[in-house]
This record gives sequence, C-alpha cells and structure tokens, in this order.
Amino acid sequence: MKTLRSFSKNVFYCVVFLCVNMLLGQKKNIIFLFADDAGYHDFGFQGSETFNTSNLDKLALEGVICTQAYTTAAVCGPSRAGLLTGKYQQRFGFEENNVPGYMSASSRDIADDMGLPLDQKTIADYLKNLGYTSIVLGKWHMGNADRYHPLNRGFDEFYGFRGGARNFFPLIEKKAKESPEKRLERNFGNYKESELYLTDALASEACEFMKRNKKNPFFMYVSFNAVHGPLEATPEDLESIKGLTGKRKTLAAMTLALDRACGKILDTLKALGLEDDTLIVFSNDNGGPDGTSSCNYPLSGCKSNHLEGGIRVPFILKLPGIVEQNSVYENPVSMLDLLPTFINVAGGDANGIDGLDGVDLIPYVTGQNKSVPHEVLFWKKENRGVVRQGDWKLMRFPDRPAELYNIKTDISENTNLAYEYPEKVRTLFKLLWEWEGELERPMFMLKRLYEVNAMKRMDEKRTPVLD
Repeated sequence: MKTLRSFSKNVFYCVVFLCVNMLLGQKKNIIFLFADDAGYHDFGFQGSETFNTSNLDKLALEGVICTQAYTTAAVCGPSRAGLLTGKYQQRFGFEENNVPGYMSASSRDIADDMGLPLDQKTIADYLKNLGYTSIVLGKWHMGNADRYHPLNRGFDEFYGFRGGARNFFPLIEKKAKESPEKRLERNFGNYKESELYLTDALASEACEFMKRNKKNPFFMYVSFNAVHGPLEATPEDLESIKGLTGKRKTLAAMTLALDRACGKILDTLKALGLEDDTLIVFSNDNGGPDGTSSCNYPLSGCKSNHLEGGIRVPFILKLPGIVEQNSVYENPVSMLDLLPTFINVAGGDANGIDGLDGVDLIPYVTGQNKSVPHEVLFWKKENRGVVRQGDWKLMRFPDRPAELYNIKTDISENTNLAYEYPEKVRTLFKLLWEWEGELERPMFMLKRLYEVNAMKRMDEKRTPVLD
C-alpha cells in the first residue's frame, strides 16, 4: 500500500509539473556537470572516506543517485559523441578510439578530419529550436577543425579548448604553438590563457553565463577536464590534503577543486533564484585510469577496458519538485539517456526524433514507469564487444574465449561463468552480432600504439583495490 501511495504521488507531481509548464510557458534550465577520468569510488557520495566532495555529496542528497550508470565507451571521445547525440556512436561511424591531438606535423590533417560527423545533431541543436541558449565550458574533444567547433554544433557560446586534454595552469607560448587544440578559446578564435587554475576559471565563466541568461532558459555543458591528466593541483589544495601522498594526494587535491567549482556553480544558481527551475546532472565520461591512482572500487577494471570499472560511472540527477530527494535508482541507465531527458524537460518531444538509443529518465527515476530503461546495452571497440542483458554481461575478445558474468552477484567480475552457462553465452553472442549488423564501419582507422596494452591493463585490474 505504501508503494502504491508513493507511485500515485510521483505520478501526480509529474502531471502537475507538465501542466504548470504548459500553462505558464516555463522552461527548466539544464546544467550538466561532467567530470573527466574520475574514479568510481572517488566521491563521498560513492563511499570515499579520503576524498572531500562536500558540494557534490550535498547535491546527491538533493536528488537521485543512479548506481548503475554507464557511458557508451571506455574512453573520452566516443563516450561524449554518444551522449551528445543520444545514439550509439558506432551508428554513425565515430572513431572507437579517442580523437587524437596533433601527434606530429604529418598527423595534423588526419586529426582535423576526426570529429563528430556534421550530419549528426547534438543536444544543443535540439534545444536551440526550443528557445534555449547553450554553452560548452571546458573540454570539447569532438574534432579540432573549425567545422567541428561547438559554435557550429548548436552551441551559442564556448569557453574551453578543442582537444582532449591540457594543462591546468596557463600554457607557455611554445606549448600553445605545438598543440593548438590545447589553447584556451573564447567563442571562436579568441585565444587567451586565464590566470586562474583552469577548473576554477571554468566555474567562474559558468557563473557569469548564468547571470547573463537568468531570464532565459539555458543549457550549460560544463565539461571539466578535471581530473584527467596531467596531474596538477594548486599548492593551496595540496596543502589541505592530509593522510595521502604521491599521485593519490594530487588527485585528491584536483578532486577538491572540481567539487569546489561545482559548489560555486550551484551556489550561484541558488543566489540567482533559479535552483527550483533547473535540472542538474553530474556524471563522468569513463572509468578512472590506472595511471593516476584513481579508485574504481568495488569495480574491477579501468579506463580503456570494458570491465565495470571502465564503463560504469557516478551519476546524480536533481529536478526539484519532481525527483525525490536523497533517493537511489538501481536499474541500468546510460549516457544515451541525457539527450531525450533534456529535450523532454525542455518542453520538446524526444519521441519525435528518429534513431535515438536513449530514453527519458524522468518517468523511471520517479517511479512512474516501473519497467527498466534498457533491456540490453552494448559496447564495442574494434574487435572487442560487450553486451549486457539484465544482470548478465558477455565480453567478447578477438584472441581468447568470451567471458560471462552475473553483475548482480559478482559486481567485481571475478568469476567467469561462460563454461557453466553456454546457452546464455550463445544468446548474448547473437544479440551482439545482430546489433553490430546495424552499425556503420568506423570512419577512421588510425593505429593506436597506446591502445595495445588495454587487455593487459584489464587483467591486472581484475581485482578492485580500495585505498
């Protein structure tokens, strides 16, 4: 009876929310706070007792935590292509490895050609048609060439860098010339380095954007490069970290700055009187890498491989008056779901968009829809493929037998059940093959010497480590 009352209450709130928006013409602002390469466990709301993330912990108490949130790839670039389009990036042939920087003068033209295909619409494209002003702050990584620039992909403003990583302190002139995709850019072609630590600079710019647009609906894609390498923290943040040493200490200091930046944005939103009219999502682009001492506990694996530690990420969603505070949603969700969720909250109709693989999460996290958002989820990188159906996850490799895990009973993926359940292996193989038959061939087939160790790293990270 209690469950029924709760369900009826959620349905009632959802109906009231939609009706009020229709009558008053109100539109929700949308803020997407996106970390880079953070460890699954490296937040207080995820269980960390060593990393200080008080602002994000507070956000988690004000919204819903999705415990099984997945990216569409185990590396930065492809996962961002999936979330920005609401489609598996393989459907439009996006490179399954990361879009590279300028590795050499001869690679410049190749790198420029690797970007989000121009025939694919982004979240910002759809929101623009709904009257929204949109900005990208921070990391873009969807192509270095001008034709892939955020201002050519539906966004109205840009403050960040076009590539996939850069320093957190101002670039010296030589570095900027060698790696132009790392330069800090305002809108189009206006390059000037900030005197601030970059994470703080992005927060300041986000606050100014909100102040300029407080009377208009806006979408902020706050794409932090924290805590991606290089590992760089301010002396003040390092001094505040106690009980840790080495890379782990620096990573904690960078995470502290990330949390501070998110807190500044959330405090400014509240001060502007916009908190109750804003959908906020916080997440991360892939699992924490093994080279930065990130912690993905209790998950095995890391960035670049398809164990849970490479593809499962922290996820918070806050929508005041609609989503229950301090709640937990335990069914699998995907970054594919951001686009339809944002479109519908903005007053659009994602059901009218052809080819989406994502769903609107609001009916699910409020309990209005009791089914699961996704019966099946897929991942693919070159010859490696993964399919999850229910609690079962199959991992296919080009050079060794497939592995099968029950994620519900074996979250750390330590017990391979492939030989015990051969029929389940065959069923999941068939699903994976059928899905792959729908995909485009990758548009770019550059060899990546830095990817050859992905399998070795996966095996080394089989057992999760808690600091």
